[in-house]
Amino acid sequence: MNIYVNEITGIADAVTSMFMSKRSWTREKETEIRDVCDAVLTRHGRIREDAPADALAKYDGWMDKLLKWGWMHVTMLRFIDISVTVEGLHRAGQDDWDSHAARFNNRIIRSSTRLASFDYEMSSWYQDKIIPTDQALSLLGIEAPEVLERNGTRYVKTVNGYIKEELKDNSDVKRGLYMLSIPSNFIFKVNLTEWAHVYKERGDKGGANPEVKLCCEAIADQIGAFQPKFDRELFEKIKN
Repeated sequence: MNIYVNEITGIADAVTSMFMSKRSWTREKETEIRDVCDAVLTRHGRIREDAPADALAKYDGWMDKLLKWGWMHVTMLRFIDISVTVEGLHRAGQDDWDSHAARFNNRIIRSSTRLASFDYEMSSWYQDKIIPTDQALSLLGIEAPEVLERNGTRYVKTVNGYIKEELKDNSDVKRGLYMLSIPSNFIFKVNLTEWAHVYKERGDKGGANPEVKLCCEAIADQIGAFQPKFDRELFEKIKN
Protein backbone atom coordinates (compact mmCIF):
# COMPACT_ATOMS: atom_id res chain seq x y z
CA MET A 1 0.00 0.00 0.00
CA ASN A 2 1.26 3.45 -0.91
CA ILE A 3 -0.10 6.74 0.40
CA TYR A 4 0.29 10.10 -1.35
CA VAL A 5 -0.84 13.42 0.11
CA ASN A 6 -0.95 15.43 -3.10
CA GLU A 7 -1.61 18.93 -1.85
CA ILE A 8 -3.11 21.05 0.90
CA THR A 9 -5.04 24.06 -0.34
CA GLY A 10 -7.19 26.87 1.05
CA ILE A 11 -4.86 27.99 3.83
CA ALA A 12 -4.96 31.65 2.72
CA ASP A 13 -8.77 31.47 2.70
CA ALA A 14 -8.81 30.03 6.23
CA VAL A 15 -6.47 32.75 7.53
CA THR A 16 -8.57 35.42 5.83
CA SER A 17 -11.70 34.04 7.52
CA MET A 18 -10.25 35.02 10.93
CA PHE A 19 -10.58 38.69 10.09
CA MET A 20 -14.21 38.58 8.98
CA SER A 21 -16.26 38.14 12.18
CA LYS A 22 -15.03 41.29 13.96
CA ARG A 23 -14.92 43.33 10.73
CA SER A 24 -11.14 43.72 10.87
CA TRP A 25 -10.90 42.47 7.29
CA THR A 26 -9.72 44.78 4.55
CA ARG A 27 -8.88 43.92 1.01
CA GLU A 28 -5.34 45.09 1.71
CA LYS A 29 -5.06 42.65 4.61
CA GLU A 30 -6.35 39.79 2.47
CA THR A 31 -3.90 40.65 -0.31
CA GLU A 32 -1.09 40.63 2.25
CA ILE A 33 -2.19 37.20 3.52
CA ARG A 34 -2.23 35.78 0.03
CA ASP A 35 1.15 37.29 -0.82
CA VAL A 36 2.69 35.88 2.36
CA CYS A 37 1.21 32.42 1.70
CA ASP A 38 2.57 32.54 -1.85
CA ALA A 39 6.03 33.35 -0.46
CA VAL A 40 5.94 30.65 2.22
CA LEU A 41 4.13 27.76 0.54
CA THR A 42 4.81 25.72 -2.57
CA ARG A 43 1.94 25.36 -5.02
CA HIS A 44 1.15 22.05 -3.29
CA GLY A 45 0.84 23.67 0.14
CA ARG A 46 4.14 22.52 1.61
CA ILE A 47 6.27 25.00 3.58
CA ARG A 48 9.25 26.10 1.48
CA GLU A 49 12.70 25.40 2.85
CA ASP A 50 13.83 28.78 1.47
CA ALA A 51 10.83 30.79 2.72
CA PRO A 52 11.82 34.38 3.64
CA ALA A 53 12.19 34.71 7.40
CA ASP A 54 9.88 37.73 7.72
CA ALA A 55 7.13 36.08 5.66
CA LEU A 56 7.50 32.81 7.58
CA ALA A 57 7.19 34.65 10.90
CA LYS A 58 3.95 36.30 9.79
CA TYR A 59 2.64 33.00 8.45
CA ASP A 60 3.44 31.17 11.71
CA GLY A 61 1.73 33.86 13.74
CA TRP A 62 -1.43 33.66 11.67
CA MET A 63 -1.45 29.88 11.77
CA ASP A 64 -1.08 29.85 15.56
CA LYS A 65 -4.10 32.12 15.86
CA LEU A 66 -6.09 30.16 13.29
CA LEU A 67 -5.53 26.87 15.10
CA LYS A 68 -6.08 28.49 18.52
CA TRP A 69 -9.65 29.30 17.48
CA GLY A 70 -10.25 26.90 14.61
CA TRP A 71 -10.47 23.75 16.71
CA MET A 72 -13.63 25.23 18.29
CA HIS A 73 -14.89 27.39 15.41
CA VAL A 74 -14.56 24.56 12.95
CA THR A 75 -15.97 26.37 9.91
CA MET A 76 -12.65 28.20 9.58
CA LEU A 77 -10.79 24.91 9.17
CA ARG A 78 -13.28 23.74 6.55
CA PHE A 79 -11.62 26.17 4.15
CA ILE A 80 -8.52 23.93 4.18
CA ASP A 81 -8.69 20.99 1.75
CA ILE A 82 -6.40 17.95 1.71
CA SER A 83 -6.04 15.87 -1.48
CA VAL A 84 -4.95 12.23 -1.03
CA THR A 85 -4.33 9.28 -3.35
CA VAL A 86 -4.21 5.76 -1.88
CA GLU A 87 -2.75 2.82 -3.80
CA GLY A 88 -3.48 -0.76 -2.81
CA LEU A 89 -5.76 -0.69 0.25
CA HIS A 90 -7.79 -3.91 0.35
CA ARG A 91 -11.35 -3.70 -0.93
CA ALA A 92 -13.00 -4.25 2.46
CA GLY A 93 -10.90 -1.40 3.84
CA GLN A 94 -11.95 0.70 0.89
CA ASP A 95 -15.57 0.05 1.87
CA ASP A 96 -14.75 1.30 5.39
CA TRP A 97 -13.22 4.46 3.92
CA ASP A 98 -16.24 4.94 1.64
CA SER A 99 -18.44 5.12 4.72
CA HIS A 100 -17.05 8.64 5.26
CA ALA A 101 -18.04 9.83 1.77
CA ALA A 102 -20.42 12.45 3.21
CA ARG A 103 -17.50 13.95 5.15
CA PHE A 104 -15.55 14.13 1.90
CA ASN A 105 -18.51 15.99 0.31
CA ASN A 106 -18.71 12.89 -1.88
CA ARG A 107 -15.26 13.66 -3.31
CA ILE A 108 -13.98 10.09 -3.52
CA ILE A 109 -13.47 7.91 -6.60
CA ARG A 110 -12.08 4.36 -6.46
CA SER A 111 -11.16 1.50 -8.75
CA SER A 112 -14.38 -0.13 -9.91
CA THR A 113 -14.82 -3.90 -9.77
CA ARG A 114 -17.30 -3.49 -12.62
CA LEU A 115 -15.15 -1.48 -15.02
CA ALA A 116 -11.84 -3.22 -14.25
CA SER A 117 -10.77 -6.85 -13.93
CA PHE A 118 -8.81 -8.38 -11.05
CA ASP A 119 -6.66 -11.50 -11.01
CA TYR A 120 -5.31 -13.37 -7.97
CA GLU A 121 -4.38 -10.08 -6.34
CA MET A 122 -4.43 -9.00 -2.74
CA SER A 123 -3.26 -5.98 -0.80
CA SER A 124 0.18 -6.08 0.79
CA TRP A 125 -1.28 -6.53 4.28
CA TYR A 126 -2.87 -9.86 3.28
CA GLN A 127 0.27 -11.23 1.60
CA ASP A 128 1.37 -14.45 3.38
CA LYS A 129 -1.66 -14.27 5.69
CA ILE A 130 -4.17 -16.01 3.42
CA ILE A 131 -4.04 -18.42 0.47
CA PRO A 132 -7.00 -18.43 -1.92
CA THR A 133 -8.45 -21.87 -2.65
CA ASP A 134 -7.25 -21.93 -6.28
CA GLN A 135 -3.68 -21.22 -5.21
CA ALA A 136 -3.89 -23.73 -2.38
CA LEU A 137 -4.97 -26.47 -4.79
CA SER A 138 -2.12 -25.56 -7.10
CA LEU A 139 0.38 -25.80 -4.23
CA LEU A 140 -1.03 -29.23 -3.42
CA GLY A 141 -0.67 -30.33 -7.04
CA ILE A 142 -4.43 -30.67 -7.45
CA GLU A 143 -5.62 -29.59 -10.86
CA ALA A 144 -9.14 -28.20 -10.87
CA PRO A 145 -11.17 -28.92 -14.03
CA GLU A 146 -11.53 -26.13 -16.56
CA VAL A 147 -15.22 -26.90 -17.04
CA LEU A 148 -17.98 -28.03 -14.68
CA GLU A 149 -21.47 -29.13 -15.65
CA ARG A 150 -24.52 -28.86 -13.42
CA ASN A 151 -28.08 -29.61 -14.51
CA GLY A 152 -26.96 -29.47 -18.13
CA THR A 153 -25.31 -26.04 -17.78
CA ARG A 154 -21.59 -25.54 -18.43
CA TYR A 155 -19.49 -23.41 -16.06
CA VAL A 156 -15.92 -22.38 -16.94
CA LYS A 157 -13.03 -21.88 -14.54
CA THR A 158 -12.06 -18.31 -13.73
CA VAL A 159 -10.52 -16.42 -10.81
CA ASN A 160 -11.77 -17.89 -7.51
CA GLY A 161 -14.40 -20.17 -9.02
CA TYR A 162 -16.60 -20.92 -12.01
CA ILE A 163 -18.91 -18.81 -14.17
CA LYS A 164 -21.68 -19.86 -16.48
CA GLU A 165 -19.97 -20.24 -19.85
CA GLU A 166 -21.96 -17.64 -21.78
CA LEU A 167 -21.39 -15.12 -18.97
CA LYS A 168 -17.64 -15.64 -18.51
CA ASP A 169 -16.80 -12.18 -19.88
CA ASN A 170 -19.62 -10.37 -18.12
CA SER A 171 -18.02 -7.96 -15.65
CA ASP A 172 -21.06 -7.86 -13.38
CA VAL A 173 -20.89 -11.63 -12.99
CA LYS A 174 -17.08 -11.84 -12.72
CA ARG A 175 -16.93 -9.53 -9.74
CA GLY A 176 -19.18 -11.85 -7.78
CA LEU A 177 -16.10 -14.03 -7.23
CA TYR A 178 -13.69 -11.29 -6.21
CA MET A 179 -12.31 -11.49 -2.68
CA LEU A 180 -12.40 -8.55 -0.27
CA SER A 181 -8.60 -8.74 -0.05
CA ILE A 182 -8.14 -7.40 -3.61
CA PRO A 183 -6.21 -4.11 -3.72
CA SER A 184 -8.15 -0.93 -4.41
CA ASN A 185 -6.85 2.47 -5.50
CA PHE A 186 -8.73 5.68 -4.80
CA ILE A 187 -8.45 9.45 -4.63
CA PHE A 188 -10.32 11.64 -2.18
CA LYS A 189 -10.42 15.19 -0.91
CA VAL A 190 -11.38 16.19 2.63
CA ASN A 191 -11.33 19.43 4.58
CA LEU A 192 -9.30 19.66 7.78
CA THR A 193 -12.31 19.68 10.10
CA GLU A 194 -13.80 16.52 8.59
CA TRP A 195 -10.39 14.85 8.40
CA ALA A 196 -10.15 15.17 12.19
CA HIS A 197 -13.27 13.01 12.55
CA VAL A 198 -11.96 10.41 10.11
CA TYR A 199 -8.64 10.30 11.97
CA LYS A 200 -10.37 9.71 15.31
CA GLU A 201 -12.41 6.85 13.85
CA ARG A 202 -9.82 5.19 11.61
CA GLY A 203 -6.49 5.94 13.29
CA ASP A 204 -4.59 3.84 15.82
CA LYS A 205 -6.95 4.74 18.67
CA GLY A 206 -10.07 3.76 16.73
CA GLY A 207 -11.56 0.36 16.05
CA ALA A 208 -10.68 0.06 12.36
CA ASN A 209 -9.13 -2.83 10.43
CA PRO A 210 -5.30 -2.93 10.85
CA GLU A 211 -4.61 -1.97 7.23
CA VAL A 212 -7.10 0.91 7.42
CA LYS A 213 -5.28 2.15 10.53
CA LEU A 214 -1.97 1.97 8.66
CA CYS A 215 -3.50 3.98 5.84
CA CYS A 216 -4.90 6.61 8.19
CA GLU A 217 -1.71 7.02 10.19
CA ALA A 218 0.39 7.29 7.01
CA ILE A 219 -1.89 10.09 5.79
CA ALA A 220 -1.47 11.85 9.15
CA ASP A 221 2.33 11.58 8.83
CA GLN A 222 2.31 13.13 5.37
CA ILE A 223 -0.06 15.94 6.36
CA GLY A 224 2.39 16.80 9.13
CA ALA A 225 5.25 16.80 6.64
CA PHE A 226 3.39 19.47 4.63
CA GLN A 227 2.22 21.49 7.64
CA PRO A 228 3.91 20.60 10.95
CA LYS A 229 1.21 22.39 12.97
CA PHE A 230 -1.38 19.99 11.53
CA ASP A 231 -0.48 17.21 13.94
CA ARG A 232 -2.28 14.41 15.75
CA GLU A 233 -2.85 16.56 18.82
CA LEU A 234 -4.79 19.00 16.64
CA PHE A 235 -6.79 16.22 14.94
CA GLU A 236 -7.85 14.86 18.33
CA LYS A 237 -8.72 18.35 19.56
CA ILE A 238 -10.88 19.56 16.65
CA LYS A 239 -14.53 19.40 17.67
CA ASN A 240 -15.97 17.07 15.09
